[in-house]
Amino acid sequence: MTLFRLILREVAYRKLNFALGVASVSVAVACLVGSLAVLRKHDARTEQIIAAKETETRARMATLEDDYRKITKGLGFNVLILPRDQNLSDLFADDFASRYMPENYVERLATSRVATIQHLLPSLQQKLKWPEVERTIILIGVRGEVPVLHADPKKPILEAVPPGTMVAGWELHRSLKLKSGDKVKLLGRDFTVGKLHPERGTKDDITVWINLKEAQQLLGKPGQINGILALECVCAADSLDKVRAEIVKILPDTQVIEFQSQTLARAEARRRAATEAQAAVEHEKQNRARLRQERESFAAVLVPVVVVAAGVWIAFLSFGNVRERRTEIGVLRAIGVQSRGLLAIFLGRAAVIGLVGAGLGFAAGLLVGACWHEGAAAVRVAAGGQDAKLFLSVLAGAPVVAALAAWLPSLVAAQQDPAEILSRE
Repeated sequence: MTLFRLILREVAYRKLNFALGVASVSVAVACLVGSLAVLRKHDARTEQIIAAKETETRARMATLEDDYRKITKGLGFNVLILPRDQNLSDLFADDFASRYMPENYVERLATSRVATIQHLLPSLQQKLKWPEVERTIILIGVRGEVPVLHADPKKPILEAVPPGTMVAGWELHRSLKLKSGDKVKLLGRDFTVGKLHPERGTKDDITVWINLKEAQQLLGKPGQINGILALECVCAADSLDKVRAEIVKILPDTQVIEFQSQTLARAEARRRAATEAQAAVEHEKQNRARLRQERESFAAVLVPVVVVAAGVWIAFLSFGNVRERRTEIGVLRAIGVQSRGLLAIFLGRAAVIGLVGAGLGFAAGLLVGACWHEGAAAVRVAAGGQDAKLFLSVLAGAPVVAALAAWLPSLVAAQQDPAEILSRE
């Protein structure tokens, strides 16, 4: 009779003992495979969640940037283009530039595909006495913003002032009791009061805005301006150098100054938008990593405990089997079965227990992983080759572990003296 048939008869004769051994191996393998399947499913779900979160974040960031852009747009222009020979000390002392440049400079900028600025607004500005009311004012002549031709059309920061109308700053209309629709004279010309600005706490409160052509006529500067306001479209720290380089290349007889407070506010707004959007993704990643660590730590304790318990249980069952079959072992030894033959039968039986338990436990572990509900929706994980490698590893490892667990009781059985056994019986 072959060794294989002896092992099969041994299994068939001790069905309960065999079934209990298979059950212990199945539980151990199921714990291992199930833990790996759950962790793998967790990783797949994490990738799905992070991908969705990043998509949501990109949309959220675009919304935040648009909101901040609209809010900071209210800060106004942050770049002023002046004639090169304008002394900045005089500019800051007098509140207006005393040097002039052609009005068509703004068209040259608008058609030159300059990439670093937008919202171009030519202006003519001067501090003077409003003789009709005996007040010192800042008179600013403006026209509609000149669109940068290569850029998408944008809503203007400052609306054009229609001819024959004026816009009055808060201190002027408050002290002069001006109302919308009032008729007033400025430098001998009739104007209708249009908008009335609220208090701003700046020189705007004593400013009067009129149409640029009318300002050029009143100040005797036809076709002339003394400044072009613009808005940087890039708020990086080194953007002013780029702005200057581009503008001076197009208008070499100009200079560029930047209003730092507006620029810093815009840069901070964009930085905050990026930070708030990214924080959501990082928070989700940390939560998923923490949850995975908890599950991994639990599996790292559970799996070894179950494997050791299964080994101890197989050893216990093997000792029981050997004790119950002392007579059979004595007879086999008496008829010439060698110690190594008996050892092979018992270890082979243990290996079959490991093999069958591995198959059942692997299937049970995959079932646990498939039934594990991860997040808001189940995740289908395409494991393929990964499951095949794990199956082969379990199929090879479980019989070895079972045989090692049964080694000592099998060795005790194989080394027993048949004469001593049979004399006791």
